[in-house]
Amino acid sequence: MKDLKQFNIPFIGLKEGSHLFEYHIDKTFFEAYQFDDFNDCAVNTTVDFVKKSNLMELNFTINGSVNVPCDMTGELFNQEIDGTLHLIVKFGHEYNDDNDEILILPNEAYQINISQYIYELIILSVPNKRVHPKVLDGTMESEALEKLEELRIDEDKTVEEKTTDPRWDKLKDLLTDK
Repeated sequence: MKDLKQFNIPFIGLKEGSHLFEYHIDKTFFEAYQFDDFNDCAVNTTVDFVKKSNLMELNFTINGSVNVPCDMTGELFNQEIDGTLHLIVKFGHEYNDDNDEILILPNEAYQINISQYIYELIILSVPNKRVHPKVLDGTMESEALEKLEELRIDEDKTVEEKTTDPRWDKLKDLLTDK
């Protein structure tokens, strides 16, 4: 990942205690990951980095918006997102990120790159079904919605009974004669 050096945190020189890092994420961040589902992005990220004697805690908080197409109409809109992630960093013999909440770095590591965690947090904070707010309140006007309204089955209208073969009607009479 080129151009993501700004997300390296050299923890070896930091004193024990809490340190705050702030980042503004835009579309260029996602271009580094070759992710193009967002048309635009404006997300503020804060990382509360707590260094302790034998481990580190990282608390990620994001809030902002991503410009995405509506799943129903295809219209672009700004989807508000927010999310948090808590990560514990420990030291061991080799790198291990099998656990989602615990990262093990080699003993000789001197910095951590947090860009992957920010990327995943933003992606997972976007809802699976993205619906334009105007669709939800009924003020959206688009060709797709007009076509959906035209093809909608109205449950209030009574469905006319289909004509059946009179031979079957005689069998139905047997059931009701009891």
